[in-house]
Amino acid sequence: MKADIRGISYHYEHFGQGEPLLLLHGFTGSMDTWRFFSDALPNKYHLIFVDIIGHGKTDCPTQPERYTMSEVVEDLVALLDLLHLSKAHVLGYSMGGRLALNFACQFPERVLSLMLESASPGLKSEEERRLRRAHDQKLAESILEEGITSFVDRWEMLALFASQKQLPERKRKALRKQRLANTPSGLACSLIGMGTGAQPSRWSQLSFLSMPVLLITGEQDLKFCKIAEEMKTRLSRAEWQLVKNSGHAVHLEQARLYPELIADFVTCHSPGIQKEDI
Repeated sequence: MKADIRGISYHYEHFGQGEPLLLLHGFTGSMDTWRFFSDALPNKYHLIFVDIIGHGKTDCPTQPERYTMSEVVEDLVALLDLLHLSKAHVLGYSMGGRLALNFACQFPERVLSLMLESASPGLKSEEERRLRRAHDQKLAESILEEGITSFVDRWEMLALFASQKQLPERKRKALRKQRLANTPSGLACSLIGMGTGAQPSRWSQLSFLSMPVLLITGEQDLKFCKIAEEMKTRLSRAEWQLVKNSGHAVHLEQARLYPELIADFVTCHSPGIQKEDI
């Protein structure tokens, strides 16, 4: 489906009945990240898939300022309004997790529960953010100069994704196809506008979030395990699931276990769903 949302043509899909669950993919991904949910979860959920700005089949405007977290959060609110949903459970992976957290900080009244996979509240100091912005600016320029294939080749070699080399070949090919389907300009603007250095730090706001939060990390992703451990100490209603035999992309590397984790958490925090219904 296509919809004009605040001047941007957004590509999204929604189906199913019951509790609304908004799913937000990571950088270089698309809504196809979550296709396995369609079969894995029972028809007790209203699943909402969306290509985040600059990704998939959603528009890729050339102004990085249109990609800021605050702007994209406003887009998500408009999408929920379009679907006549006052609230939703929100799940995000990596970049999508940062977006989900920013959504919860800006509009906590719209979030039933928050699920963050391999996500961060941002960098704590302005100096860290400045250095990261400079790094992301150079990376964005290289995407535009060298093209999407060259960038994806380098992206797949990052240590963060080392565990993905153990995935079956068909999964690795599908993931690469998904990454290559994006445009250089969309990814470049996304890095500049909503990269880790561009977003505000949300560490100080964690203690004010009152909705239930599920933190998910893979045991091999030591950096994000450390982040999740600290986040849990600052959140008032947080659970942390440390998933074995997995790295950064838990949903991909433990695809059978992952929907069950999400379903159990959503069920526990959904007054309209009883455990025996699952």
